[in-house]
Amino acid sequence: MENSHDESESKPLNNNTDSSEEVNPNEQLTEGTSQQNDSPDQPLQGISDRVYQEGKTPLSMVETAFLASTASLIWLINYYFPLGPLLRIFFPIPIALVYLRWGHRASWMSALVSGLLLSVLMGPTRSILFFIPYGLMGVQLGALWRRGSNWLLSIGIGGLIGTFGFFFRFWLLSILLGEDLWVYLMTQITEIAEWVFVKLGFLAQPNLLLVQAIALAMVILNNMIYLFVVHLVALLLLDRLGNPIPRPPRWVQVLVDYDY
Repeated sequence: MENSHDESESKPLNNNTDSSEEVNPNEQLTEGTSQQNDSPDQPLQGISDRVYQEGKTPLSMVETAFLASTASLIWLINYYFPLGPLLRIFFPIPIALVYLRWGHRASWMSALVSGLLLSVLMGPTRSILFFIPYGLMGVQLGALWRRGSNWLLSIGIGGLIGTFGFFFRFWLLSILLGEDLWVYLMTQITEIAEWVFVKLGFLAQPNLLLVQAIALAMVILNNMIYLFVVHLVALLLLDRLGNPIPRPPRWVQVLVDYDY
């Protein structure tokens, strides 16, 4: 009898412990869910950042295509309706703007797309003459401007690219025309040098080495002046578009009366 009484007393105790054990997991679940709801939304922020980065890709593609077509259109208009050096100043600026906004990959794509578009519209020869030097020059200017290089470095490297493009154009056109255009250029410079020597009272005639040195110096000087004007136009234009280039030297600021 005592054993049965003990068993009857122990049963309610077991029921109570079981019921208490059943309640505790529910409380833990509710606490866990409340902690999850109260925790910072870091995964949501990560998802939103990833969506934002993915959303920038169509914008970069659209801007790259638009600026590539702009560069091609400027070259096309200048070829059929030449306005002197006015439109020539803008040849490398759209590609440089792509580099400033979207980086080197988009800038190279813009230069290649411009070349392909001009190849369809005007033929591969005109396309190559645009890509070398103006496509390369646009990528180079964008890279140096984005890194904050000074004007002396960007104008110097751009002038070398322009000089290479000048001689590449002479070489390509000489092959296509079947004539050596460099000889024609040397003849013209020789006549100019002889006229200068006569005005200065020199009796000697310029030799071939001197004439070639004068031609090289004129080509480099022409490209340096061209790059300087491109920098001035980019300074005034890209600042208003929200993509400023490095600040000019002090004497340039005084010369153009530009506040920065």
